[in-house]
Amino acid sequence: MKIWLSLILMVVSVGITTAQDESVNILFDVTSSDVKVQEATVRHVNAMSASYPNSKFEVVMYGGASQMAIQGKSTVEEQLKELVARENVSFLMCEGTLKRKEIKKSDLIPGIGTVPDGIMELVMKQQQGWGYIKEGG
Repeated sequence: MKIWLSLILMVVSVGITTAQDESVNILFDVTSSDVKVQEATVRHVNAMSASYPNSKFEVVMYGGASQMAIQGKSTVEEQLKELVARENVSFLMCEGTLKRKEIKKSDLIPGIGTVPDGIMELVMKQQQGWGYIKEGG
């Protein structure tokens, strides 16, 4: 019985290790101005990008999430600076939101990119097979 249990545990642990070696592409959709939602997003991206270094993680921010990306106003600025330095992580702000809220690209935290339309970015990436996570419900 002990031999079987040991064998099962070995197979399970090999399966877990193999799962972390697999590459996936995950898209995070952030529209909330709620600081708790923004902090949760950062925690999720940090944990997942560290655990799955062969995978890609993209965070698309638009609407109420604009403050999350602005230098000097973001409550997660330091964490974002660390995350955008990772090769497998990107944070992108919707240019439509920037225009509506009269925010200049130069106001963004260094390393945060832009896309013409946040919703279209989400749609196109999902069509390419990216997984989708809506942050904050």
